[in-house]
Amino acid sequence: MKRKSIILIAVVVVLGVVAALLLHRYNRPSTFKQDYNVADTAAVTRVFMSDKQDNCVLLSRNSQKGGQWLVDNSYAASQPMIDLLLETLNSMRIREQVNRAAVPNVIKALSSRSTMVEVYQKRYAINWFGGRVRLFARERLAVTYFVGHETQDLMGSYVYREGDKVPYIIHIPGFRGFLGPRFVADPIVWRSHSIVNLNVRQIAEVRLEIPAEPAESFAIRSEGDGFAMYMLGSGQRVDGFDTARVAQLLASFVNLNFDEYAVAVPQVELDTTFARQPRTILTVTDTGGRSCELRTYIKYTNPNDLLAMPDPEMYDVFDLNRLYAIIDKTDTVLIQYYVFDNILQPASYFSRR
Repeated sequence: MKRKSIILIAVVVVLGVVAALLLHRYNRPSTFKQDYNVADTAAVTRVFMSDKQDNCVLLSRNSQKGGQWLVDNSYAASQPMIDLLLETLNSMRIREQVNRAAVPNVIKALSSRSTMVEVYQKRYAINWFGGRVRLFARERLAVTYFVGHETQDLMGSYVYREGDKVPYIIHIPGFRGFLGPRFVADPIVWRSHSIVNLNVRQIAEVRLEIPAEPAESFAIRSEGDGFAMYMLGSGQRVDGFDTARVAQLLASFVNLNFDEYAVAVPQVELDTTFARQPRTILTVTDTGGRSCELRTYIKYTNPNDLLAMPDPEMYDVFDLNRLYAIIDKTDTVLIQYYVFDNILQPASYFSRR
């Protein structure tokens, strides 16, 4: 009798699982009526975007790194950009259906200039009792949008959702603007601008080399409960350095970011500025032994004038706000003097003598 009961319970469970799978497959909730947005953005695992200019980007959530988002599975994503994207997917609503007479023209425009947005989510074959019982998780394509041009009043965007019969005008209630700029398929836009993000206790060494002035090159190293300063040329320890300025330097490495990627460096600068030795070489090493190197170069306001200068080293008309930097000999970026003024100072700046 007891054996028959166990078998009966097992059959009921199996039938329940099969029924849930069938319902999930054949009776998906009808979201194509009013619910245009992605309601559960916490379940979003990937977003793939591509446009008509052959740009494409994959944004993916790395579950093995605490949910950190990656760009093309290789680079850390900008978290503020990811947050804005998820907020947009969650907040966007139908403002109105496109007028029937205008539908052919809108579809034609979408086919020639739009961004395809595929949203993937983790879904459960069994999701009972308000999410308290979840079984058989898998990732699947939840929805595909084609985000097009803005409306004439600049307060909405034309969007076609795969599965709909017609496109709609989509907006975010309370937001004055259109949605196109939030769906960009250029990977560089989504990459993090972080250089280092270390608190003082995580820093093992800060090393600043100034090739034009070797006597001003120095290193600040963690020793015991404090830090010590050394000259790179002689290796001599500096006594009596300005602790307030050193503390300000070390505090600068918490969430240190660059301004933007230098994606269109003029050829004349590649042939001149970057062919010379860098202005400074900054190396920050953490307590785990990981290092980040930043080589900086002067950015000229009109680089084409360099070709006409008999002695470009004397050319002093340079950008007063930003300079070039190369991170780990890989990415060329622009940084602000305002952010790095406390960091790229010579050894004499930190000495009390």
